[in-house]
Amino acid sequence: MILDRSMPRRAPFSPRATARIAGVLYLVNIVTSLIAFSGKVGHLAAVTSGLVATASYVGVTIVLYFLFKPVNPRASLVAALFSLAGCTVGILNARHLLPFRVHSLVFFGIYCLMVGALIFRSTFLPKILAACLSIAGLGWLTFVSSALAASLSPYHYIAGGIGEGLLTLWLIIKGVDAARWIEQACARNTVAQ
Repeated sequence: MILDRSMPRRAPFSPRATARIAGVLYLVNIVTSLIAFSGKVGHLAAVTSGLVATASYVGVTIVLYFLFKPVNPRASLVAALFSLAGCTVGILNARHLLPFRVHSLVFFGIYCLMVGALIFRSTFLPKILAACLSIAGLGWLTFVSSALAASLSPYHYIAGGIGEGLLTLWLIIKGVDAARWIEQACARNTVAQ
């Protein structure tokens, strides 16, 4: 049997289903994050919601890594590492275990900018999502300075909510253009040989 190495290995889910899984995990993250930081629930509910939000964002990160791997595997990996660093910093900050103060949203800002660039270079998602997610990333990067973030509040939250919210809705409702994803994955595999 001769293997055609230009074809990507068969994934357990179609690209469209994979995108929808990412969208659902993103929605879980958004809802549980809003609950955790609302200040309207008890301590246990806030902690539980925060943990579910973090776990779902780790899921989003992993699924989007594989979804954007055909665009640029290294950039997709670096983006995923920034997101995972943000999740780790968020957990450690909540328990006051870091010897320095850095807001986890700074890492998510870099992540959003990198995923925005991957969307822009992809052929399977609309470029407008790249712009929206990049604006969200810039909003999250304002947390590099607590004074800057405070002076721009609540606008950075609005930018982040719109950018990540639109991507979430698109992934759930439309997914990705599966034929173009497969085409880009095949082209990437051919170049890699």
